[in-house]
Amino acid sequence: MTGEALLAKVKQLEHLTKEEKAKECGYYTITKNGIERVNMMKFYNALLEAKEIELDGKQSGNGRGGRSASYRITVQANGNLLIGAAYTKQMDLKPGDEFEISLGRKHIRLKQLDADLVD
Repeated sequence: MTGEALLAKVKQLEHLTKEEKAKECGYYTITKNGIERVNMMKFYNALLEAKEIELDGKQSGNGRGGRSASYRITVQANGNLLIGAAYTKQMDLKPGDEFEISLGRKHIRLKQLDADLVD
């Protein structure tokens, strides 16, 4: 079991332990001695893949190199904050997309405005 089916099954089995969930989703083998062995690593990897989380640094997209998003930015000499292309691509932002800026004590939050509501 993989993908959306795996995520739905795990949600359905939320009352079970993690080992029982893995077993119910088919992530177990039976040894030569007839003992059931739950394969938690394969189960966790399948969950990560189903949620589209990459931990091993595989490149996605067009395969070009370049820097990866570090989720940190620095104020430029002119006082501006520049949000790089890695972030805008990840969020599928287009030129002209608008945001509402809210300032917290130690953070700046950008909330994307719905294009239909702006008109």
